[in-house]
Amino acid sequence: MSGQEIIQEITSYLLSMPVSEGLGLIFGILAVVFLIRESIWTWPWGIAYTIISLIVFWEQRLYGDLLLHILYLVLNIYGWYHWLHGNADKESELPISNIPGRNFLLIMLLSAVGIAGFGFLLQNYTNASVPYWDSTTSILSVAAMWMTTQKRIENWILWFIIDIIATGIYIYKSMYFYALLYFLYIGMAIAGYLEWKKLQKKQELLSLK
Repeated sequence: MSGQEIIQEITSYLLSMPVSEGLGLIFGILAVVFLIRESIWTWPWGIAYTIISLIVFWEQRLYGDLLLHILYLVLNIYGWYHWLHGNADKESELPISNIPGRNFLLIMLLSAVGIAGFGFLLQNYTNASVPYWDSTTSILSVAAMWMTTQKRIENWILWFIIDIIATGIYIYKSMYFYALLYFLYIGMAIAGYLEWKKLQKKQELLSLK
């Protein structure tokens, strides 16, 4: 497919996009923008995005995605609460931190088990075209969401990996609008990591005063 045909397909998709999907797109991007800024507003926008997604998946009978987004909804609500009240001194919001190596290895081990199990289900009980790749992005997204609720800076590394894989999946499926969207998310993940690094250093300096 030529570049012009890809642009035409993306334009056609945007013009025919249902209102619910358009709102979901806007809410999802806003959630990431506020997350980059370490703003508590990432969570209400994330909740709005997830609710829209639940409606879309229910209408499309995508029950696997529906179940995952119910979990995402729970994690968004928990993340909102934990950012506000998870700090040990209870006097300020939760600071940015690094995940201990042992905890990271445990999350990766659990993710590997989840990817294998969910991939098996997708391969044998659905018509998923790339079951194990779909499983990888889904399970790693849960892991990244959990790390985000804890304000672990490494969440951006996982999102970066997820976005690269998702971009490849959507190119493979000729879903060029979503490929472009996730390519944009790759850049946002890099920006988020760099911004959180700066914010983390500022927080550490303030804690020494």
